[in-house]
Amino acid sequence: MREWLTRTASEQGRAIGEGALDPVALTEGYLAAIKADARGTRIYARLMETRALAEAEAARARARNGVRRGVLDGVPLSWKDLFDSANVATEASSRLLAGRVPSRDADVLARATQAGAVCLGKTHMSELAFSGLGLNPMFGVGLDPLPATPPNINDPDAVPGGSSSGAAASVAHGLAAAAIGSDTGGSVRVPAAFNDLVGLKTSHGRLSNRGVVPLCAKFDTVGPLARSVEDCAEIFAVLAGERAVDLTNTTLEGRRFLIINPYAEDVRDAPAQGFARALEAFQAVGARITRGTSPALDAAMALSPVLFAAEAYATWREVIEANPDQMFGPILQRFRSGAEVLASDYIAAWQHLEALRDDFHRDTAGYDAVIVPTVAILPPNIARLMVDEDYYVTENLLALRNTRIGNLMGSCGLTLPTGVPSTGVMLLCPRGQEARLLRLGAAAEAALRG
Repeated sequence: MREWLTRTASEQGRAIGEGALDPVALTEGYLAAIKADARGTRIYARLMETRALAEAEAARARARNGVRRGVLDGVPLSWKDLFDSANVATEASSRLLAGRVPSRDADVLARATQAGAVCLGKTHMSELAFSGLGLNPMFGVGLDPLPATPPNINDPDAVPGGSSSGAAASVAHGLAAAAIGSDTGGSVRVPAAFNDLVGLKTSHGRLSNRGVVPLCAKFDTVGPLARSVEDCAEIFAVLAGERAVDLTNTTLEGRRFLIINPYAEDVRDAPAQGFARALEAFQAVGARITRGTSPALDAAMALSPVLFAAEAYATWREVIEANPDQMFGPILQRFRSGAEVLASDYIAAWQHLEALRDDFHRDTAGYDAVIVPTVAILPPNIARLMVDEDYYVTENLLALRNTRIGNLMGSCGLTLPTGVPSTGVMLLCPRGQEARLLRLGAAAEAALRG
């Protein structure tokens, strides 16, 4: 069974349909692996064993009776600890929400359950989802000094990326077939890149946020982290209640990609090497690549402190200020940076952003996708982040800089591993074009795999 735990979710699902894999045995295998792994409690905030086994038993019965509900029927997934789960704590890995137990599932969890997916449990995350690093020394119990900071797959001394940190770690360490996370400024794509996974940022509003603990409702999105583009396509279809996009006969030949500088140039050595490798692979199969700049994007980036921090603080001000000592200092400071933003400045910033989005999409309309390195840095060192506040701020902003392009511009985005550890290449398409993005992603994935 162990070898199945690191196979793709789609491979597992097909094997269940063929009778070669028992969903109960698969679920039991994951639960046993999580409990046996010393890192399991740093990845999972809580398991949902009773529910998982009941769902697996139901999937087994459907498979035996030839009435499976889709490819993911019987496949075990993990869920970030901000998706409500009926009668099970959902605390967004924050002491401020300790004991919060919702009465119903989030819409996307309910849809996944209806499609037959097995819910293994809830994964750790950055506090209230407001960090791209995944460092969380505040939440959890036990002797571990970093109880809710999941391990990075490539470097045990580095952060996993956030805020969907446990989501990425659960897949990368073979403790879930795939994971569901959220992305407000890069929180799916950063941990996916740092852990050599595929991550899909969906268009804002494309998937339901009902029952999802908010950070910035005008930017919050739901998305999968997985081992393949196919898995992301299948999971997206389930969460959207649609048929999965056809990924056959995809090609990059003749496709036009736009690299936007300085976001592709102002990066550190390893991400630059990974991006160069990706470009070489894409060009080798016929992609046409152009470099350019975007004044609209540069102007939008300058609006970020007003747009994100103001909404985040407005959402959580009362809860935070009632118990500020219950938060990790750098994250508390980041929330509070929105306290002095005037309502008039916030509204004006959104009006400006809407105009800039129009300019950006007009300027990039002649291209199949915009591409940049997913993250400009490698995963930062945990020990230094804990003692050097300036380093924390700098690295967090750099971690989110490139991914934030997609959130600011209202795009959907996909990150793929480049083959250089902990680096990714990101493709961005206009809002609502997930099908096109996933087909491009499947061709890009094939090119990167040679």
